[in-house]
Amino acid sequence: QIQLTESGGGSVQAGGSLRLTCTASKYTWSTMAWFRQAPGKEREGVAAVRQSGTGYYAESVKDRFFLDRDATARTIMLQMDALSPEDTGIYYCARSGDVLRSGQWNDASRYTDWGQGTQVTVAV
Repeated sequence: QIQLTESGGGSVQAGGSLRLTCTASKYTWSTMAWFRQAPGKEREGVAAVRQSGTGYYAESVKDRFFLDRDATARTIMLQMDALSPEDTGIYYCARSGDVLRSGQWNDASRYTDWGQGTQVTVAV
């Protein structure tokens, strides 16, 4: 089983920035992603990256969030800028052994491993 370790959550004022990181215990993934869940809402895909570097983003975060992986390819980093209260929620890192494409990457059922989640709170 692959373990995913997340870090970087916290509280910030609207318009601020946060950076989330997720490190996989093993270098065996094809697609990694961040999902988030706000109180009373369903879990939604935020962004995903493939080993090739291809990235996918939810419309609500395009041009504000950027997802990349480090040279070891075991860590992914989500840079979140221009945060708004609507970005508040628990953010989860997820791993898939499949190469996911547009229309697939935001389907939570396609991911087999999940992190514990990290809280992001954006105040007005």
